[in-house]
Amino acid sequence: MLRLGLIGAGAIGAHVIELVARDLSDRVTIPAVLVRRPRADGPGPKMLSDPEAFHAEAFDVVLEGAGHQAVRDHVPRLLERGIDVVMTSIGSLTDDALHARCRAAAEKGGATLTLASAGIGALDILSGAAMGGLDLVEMVVRKDPSAWFGTVAEGAYDLAGMREPTVIFEGSAREGAATYPQNVNISAAVALAGIGLDRTRLTIVADPTIDTHVIEVRARGAFGSFSFVEDVAVAEENRKTGKIVAMAVAKTIRQLVSPIRIGG
Repeated sequence: MLRLGLIGAGAIGAHVIELVARDLSDRVTIPAVLVRRPRADGPGPKMLSDPEAFHAEAFDVVLEGAGHQAVRDHVPRLLERGIDVVMTSIGSLTDDALHARCRAAAEKGGATLTLASAGIGALDILSGAAMGGLDLVEMVVRKDPSAWFGTVAEGAYDLAGMREPTVIFEGSAREGAATYPQNVNISAAVALAGIGLDRTRLTIVADPTIDTHVIEVRARGAFGSFSFVEDVAVAEENRKTGKIVAMAVAKTIRQLVSPIRIGG
């Protein structure tokens, strides 16, 4: 039995708990889930709000789905203990010092840090193309204005009154993922798979004409060129993220205990 710990029980964690209960209970057990606030005991895995109690549990792998601060607080510690980690808050690695800490911790503990593809496709072809050299990687993220409430864009733009597509950010993936940590972790995933956080160009658009998330990736290099577009439904639990994120993370967990793995 794979002992799977979860950090966070939001949209991603809840879907993984459901997946394990429905399809993987003969292969995966969830000893504990770390949550921010205490919860009443109920059916399902143990919910812990005390980080020390969580770290006292025995895990083979832990899924992080709780944001950048959760990565800082818990991921290096887990890796040092030799526990593999699957990370969804990839934008946290725009912090070079944290990136280095995670790498050093993984090497010290003999563990593996997996950066989940989550809400973005085409990472296999992009990372493969990077082996031959890339000249250009560009990314455009379009979400409706409601997705940007609670971010720096709320103070700079009239999101509620927006009537036409508006560019709210242009720059590097490093700066964009750090500025919008809940919205564009995918840009960090694309950057790390390709030509890096500083060379990957990111454009963010608040677009009142759509009710989905539209993401475009364009790349050019020794391999030739490609373009990728996804148009995904928005998660009911959180308009900042797409439904595909929880589905893709659930796929990653299933792969951990599958005799045949697709991709990689």
